[in-house]
Amino acid sequence: MTSDSSALEFTGERFTPECVREMAYEHWHRYAWAAQVVAGKSVLDAACGEGYGSNLLAARARSVTGLDISEAAIEHARQRYAEDSIKFDCGSATELPYEDHSFDVVVSFETLEHLEEQDRLLTEFRRVLRPEGFLLISSPDRKTYSDDTGYNNPYHVRELYRHELEALIDGFFPASRLYGQKLMFVSALWQEQGLGAHQFLTSDNDSVSASPAPDYPPLYFIVAAAAREELLPKMPGLSLYGDREESVYEHYNEEIRRHIQAGHLLAERDAEIARLRRQLQKPWWQRLFQRS
Repeated sequence: MTSDSSALEFTGERFTPECVREMAYEHWHRYAWAAQVVAGKSVLDAACGEGYGSNLLAARARSVTGLDISEAAIEHARQRYAEDSIKFDCGSATELPYEDHSFDVVVSFETLEHLEEQDRLLTEFRRVLRPEGFLLISSPDRKTYSDDTGYNNPYHVRELYRHELEALIDGFFPASRLYGQKLMFVSALWQEQGLGAHQFLTSDNDSVSASPAPDYPPLYFIVAAAAREELLPKMPGLSLYGDREESVYEHYNEEIRRHIQAGHLLAERDAEIARLRRQLQKPWWQRLFQRS
């Protein structure tokens, strides 16, 4: 449950629930995905920001501790998400104020790329995790997020390529599993009596290829990591996320409607301009006669 406290100002550094469409899908999906495997567990949401993710995890977890370095974000979270199963602390993720082996799960989304001290971050996560615990962490793929687009996120300090991310995780957790995330425009077709095996069909001009995974590079990676393979959470091979209002699709349809309306207006104005030009090309005495 949330209180009626005002929204935290969106600066671009931290996601807030008031953000909509594409950004909302990406952020909410990660936490909704993580919430499936935290039932009955004590969870640390490291770099929790506004607190919306901690609140979502708390619906299933035994307890959730949200931590962020921003005093303003933590104060906001305490007011907005006042629940017995959640507490919020102000502190640095690279110097966690908790005893060794304090948590069953550490969740840290949209954190790694904001820090230079990434080894220190993983050291702290491993320290506060219980021996049978696991980590869920996200990271943008530097190639698809920045190199291929030319985009420079001013809040990102150190983005990683896939091999760099895997090497970093392997240095602290012997077992890991990599997931890709990307917002895609697709047609979904499913069996109404229950899902079976899944496939992705990708068209390329006149040909269509079938594969068990999307034929696109992910924009983000999410890693599940633990001390041993059997301790990794059992996550679905495919996870889809949407909101009941279908806000992204509705926004797309609205933009198409506006584009069509603008096209009609431009066509009408072009026709009017053409008519006026034809009028101006007539001799002056014909134009005078037409006015009278």
